[in-house]
Amino acid sequence: MKKTFRIEDLDCPNCAAKLEKAISGIEGVKKASVSFIAGKMIIEAEESDFEGIIEKIPSVAKKTIPECTVII
Repeated sequence: MKKTFRIEDLDCPNCAAKLEKAISGIEGVKKASVSFIAGKMIIEAEESDFEGIIEKIPSVAKKTIPECTVII
């Protein structure tokens, strides 16, 4: 299953790559893709894992790129 999230205040493609790597490291995430230009993140995971993943996304994002906000 895939879900798309909007990202605000992402400053550069390098930041998008850092965020993508960090989100990919969350347990249960099969694939994460962050688009700097579109301001979106697509996460692929099992439907049963999404609740736990969604709880972790904001803290992982703030820790990785403090100025960005993931809209859940």
